[in-house]
Amino acid sequence: MNIVLLDERQTQNDIWNITAQRQLIHLHEHLNIQIGDTLKVGILNGKRYLTEVIDVSEHVISVKPLHEELIPNKLPVTLIVAMPRPKVLRRLIADSVTLGVEKIILLHSYRVDKSYWQTPFLQQLESFIHLGLEQAGDTQPPKIEVYKRFKPFVEDVLPQFISQDCPAFVAHPYTDIPMPVAIDHACSIIIGPEGGFIPYEVELLQKNGCQVRNLGNRIIRTETVIPYVLGRLFC
Repeated sequence: MNIVLLDERQTQNDIWNITAQRQLIHLHEHLNIQIGDTLKVGILNGKRYLTEVIDVSEHVISVKPLHEELIPNKLPVTLIVAMPRPKVLRRLIADSVTLGVEKIILLHSYRVDKSYWQTPFLQQLESFIHLGLEQAGDTQPPKIEVYKRFKPFVEDVLPQFISQDCPAFVAHPYTDIPMPVAIDHACSIIIGPEGGFIPYEVELLQKNGCQVRNLGNRIIRTETVIPYVLGRLFC
């Protein structure tokens, strides 16, 4: 945790109180926070501040803001990912938020098990987002959308994201054209399920304006390919 995130309602007065159990445990056990220490605090969807700790107890830590700090820049990316296994979903969301992705779309495809959409983790996306923001020292969560029908999304929604200045790249190992390196513009990145997109899906993506590109001849796990491709495109 590199920043403590507070809700706007917690910052209406001159003194801000940290009361969330998870945050208190971290501050007490890992940082051994004391009166007079400084602490980075962010307002969710708002600004970020350096604060001074003015009171410490078991159930509340009180801080006062000293001055505003800069918030890390986002990557101009819409990340479109075939719904991963539930255990991967938590890491995928938190890591994508940490890396600064502006928008995340979870998408169904042929090789996505329908049971994945029943996972209770989908009801916990907000908590995964908060973990990513706290890691990055950010306060601005990405927008997350869910589409459970592949063809209507690709034909009716995806083309709205694509333009000459904002291409869409499908990460796909079975093509000879490599993924670009160090681009200087916005884009969408489309990542398939663990078993990959089926040929019909790849063809439909291409038909609707996507560029199919490879990341080498190795088959990479979903949670690995995301930081890899983001680092390649925005190094």
